[in-house]
Amino acid sequence: MSEGVEWALHSCVNLAWSGDRAVPAARLAAWHDLPAAYLNKQLQALARAGIVTSTPGPRGGFRLARPLEAISLMDVVTAVEGAEEAFRCAEIRRQGPGAGAPAAYTADCAIAHAMTRAELAWRRALAAQNLDEIRQQAERQAPQAPERLRAWLAAQ
Repeated sequence: MSEGVEWALHSCVNLAWSGDRAVPAARLAAWHDLPAAYLNKQLQALARAGIVTSTPGPRGGFRLARPLEAISLMDVVTAVEGAEEAFRCAEIRRQGPGAGAPAAYTADCAIAHAMTRAELAWRRALAAQNLDEIRQQAERQAPQAPERLRAWLAAQ
């Protein structure tokens, strides 16, 4: 999973903390000292997925398109990484000197089967957790974080 997923998740929580203001990608990036152009790509992916909205112009920026409780971690992962499966079996068991006759392969590859089960469990776990739960945990760990962000945004 790319670092863009982490950045997108933090950006969503930061947008929730920022209130109803539109926050430019450069400001969101500056808050965590990230490259603005790369974060902007992640935010555009979130916008295409309907997780955030984008307003152009000098007073533009990004806002959440829906409440955090309506955004799962899987929504963000899929927006940034795509919906393709993480593991793709290339059926290498059918290649090289270890390969058997084509008729020997009547069952799915055991490795592909195990990886598919693991990925399904991973996807279900991400889909079961929403960003509001993450926000609440972050606020328990750093109660001053929302106000610090709002004050920092207001100072600019």
